[in-house]
Amino acid sequence: MIRTAVDIAKSGEDVRRVTPLDITVLAGGPGDERDVSLQSGRMVRDALKRLGHHAIMLDIGPDDLAALDVPADMLFVALHGEFGEDGALQRILEVRRVRYCGSDSAASALAMDKVATKQVFIEKGIPTPAFDLVSSARSDDVRGEVVPPMVVKPRASGSSVDTFIVREHSQSAPAIETVVSRYGVALLERYIDGPELTVGILGDRALPVCQIRTRREFYNYEAKYLDDDTEYLFDIDLPGELLKRIQSYSLQAHRALGCRGFSRVDWMVDRATLEPYAIEVNTIPGLTSHSLLPKAAARVGISFDALCQTIVEQSAAPS
Repeated sequence: MIRTAVDIAKSGEDVRRVTPLDITVLAGGPGDERDVSLQSGRMVRDALKRLGHHAIMLDIGPDDLAALDVPADMLFVALHGEFGEDGALQRILEVRRVRYCGSDSAASALAMDKVATKQVFIEKGIPTPAFDLVSSARSDDVRGEVVPPMVVKPRASGSSVDTFIVREHSQSAPAIETVVSRYGVALLERYIDGPELTVGILGDRALPVCQIRTRREFYNYEAKYLDDDTEYLFDIDLPGELLKRIQSYSLQAHRALGCRGFSRVDWMVDRATLEPYAIEVNTIPGLTSHSLLPKAAARVGISFDALCQTIVEQSAAPS
């Protein structure tokens, strides 16, 4: 039986007592989340080095796969969004039969597609906000039917890039046009007014629920990666039964999409009814100093180094 770094730490042994591996951390990529990916990659690389692994970080993109030519026992994928989180890189790694961390290509592609994800949620009885998908051909008709408040965002993107909260009818046309012009379609989603929560998944375990409070209108790119005053709360003023239900739903969502190793499930709770609504599943959540999965892991005594080691060991174990 392979013992994870968490098991080692709980036994009182040194988490550094691991079998050294040659690990290439893949970061950067071509998408809007490139800078965040590089931050995650550097933190993961440094953690793996502290653990005693021979770790390097290399940039990679669809037009430059040179990083895959470097011999390695394992690849730690730290690319967020395009190419790294949509299954494209994972398909290449599977064809090459290279061992890598995280979800496979099918689960990655499914989770990246917010509409497909919602369809799985509905099939599995996981609550999610009502939605509509608008193409350029429908945008003129739909704009007149929009009933604010609502969220307008890309069908497949991360870090809240090009996400808009439409509170007045006059805001709907610019938001829809912006998203449709850039992505071809826009996802319109019922706005849930209430606390924003997230649940990290590690292995087969749902970590503690974390509430996010930001001075901005919502938890956007700036709040996630640039602001130092965004609050991350684990002592949450919500019923314990509700928090347990959200944890259970989160693990169910992770499994339903076929995710592997780790992920993060984002939620909104209606403040009037206290009903929870799943928003999306992130198959490669951020691993920066501002990121939520490491914060949730730390809450239960799992250091950042131990988190990275656990992810590596889960991927090294026979499937």
